[in-house]
Amino acid sequence: MKRVIVLHYHEINLKGNNRGWFENRLHQHVARLLRGIEPVALERFGGRLIVTLAPEARVEECLARLRRVFGIANLAAAWEVPTDLSEIRQTIEALIAGRTFRTFKIDARRATKEFHLNSQQLNQELGAFVQGLTGAAVRMENPDLTVSLEIVGPRAFIHFDRIAGAGGLPCGTGGKVVCLLSGGIDSPVAAYRLLRRGCQVMYVHFHSFPHTTSESQEKVRRILRVLAAYQLDARLFLIPFAEVQREIVAYAPPTLRVVAYRRFMMRIAEKIALREGAGALVTGDNLGQVASQTLENLRTISAAVSLPIFRPLIGDDKEEIMEAARRIGTYEISIQPDQDCCSMFVPRHPETMASLEAAEKAEAALDAARLIPAAITAGTRETISAEFTTPLEQRMKSV
Repeated sequence: MKRVIVLHYHEINLKGNNRGWFENRLHQHVARLLRGIEPVALERFGGRLIVTLAPEARVEECLARLRRVFGIANLAAAWEVPTDLSEIRQTIEALIAGRTFRTFKIDARRATKEFHLNSQQLNQELGAFVQGLTGAAVRMENPDLTVSLEIVGPRAFIHFDRIAGAGGLPCGTGGKVVCLLSGGIDSPVAAYRLLRRGCQVMYVHFHSFPHTTSESQEKVRRILRVLAAYQLDARLFLIPFAEVQREIVAYAPPTLRVVAYRRFMMRIAEKIALREGAGALVTGDNLGQVASQTLENLRTISAAVSLPIFRPLIGDDKEEIMEAARRIGTYEISIQPDQDCCSMFVPRHPETMASLEAAEKAEAALDAARLIPAAITAGTRETISAEFTTPLEQRMKSV
């Protein structure tokens, strides 16, 4: 018998004539992800991806990496044998030897009709076999052990634990977007939502170093080591923003500073997005959470750019966002204190209902044609590689 990992597709199964393209992108991503672990083979088979493992393969590490792959509904470490009932029985007998369980069930699924027994007949046949070996009782709900069997053509896959996958669509199938990453709780979760829809996400972080510490820059690097595990690496643009802020403070009314900051951030991010071939901007905005995120201010901020702005958290409450951050592994990093650029020159009473006319009037004296290219030119670009040692690996829940 061979040691394999069986990956079941998520939304790919619904893609009709485009399904092959989505499968190819998923195949490519999994192949890149497993470099260094060196599986024997990776193949598309029977509406699944099959990872064949070498005898010395680090199975748990493979599973930990693969459960971050978008496009996968669930996965399982399995043993492959020919579709011969005698071989299937012998393999199950060998695999349950030494396991302690009082109740069990057989979950057999025949994906193709070549095999002479259907799924229900397999369940009955193998259930009687295991019961005869062990004396354990059959229980269909919450048994101590579930023996799963998938028969696909000439191949049978036997496994005990089905692990929840990341769902969504494969990396690179949703186009490119640029996320404004603050280092707080919200924007990493917003980025994750777009990653899950197959987008290739690039990141822009605005900082005021050396007028503030470099903590915010290191913080976003740590966050991206977590998020990069979903697309293997992440491109980060670090943009100094203090000069823009000084100009805004000098010429714009105090109540409109925050809106002006955000409008200039959007303009800078849009320039970067267009240069990098991205089709949208992404923010962690949440309606009504802070002064810049009222409906009126969001509308005025959006008017600064022509690219669409995706706000995937717009209707979530804070508890939902925090729980999502914990689940993806960014929460503990995000709550660490730092000095971000928005903490500089913030008025005591920012405008919550800024009109577009008021914002444009406040910016009339600002030299945007100079400030925006200067900020981009002064910025730096980094590539952050995936880190596979976050707490997420400890949360492999069975489904």
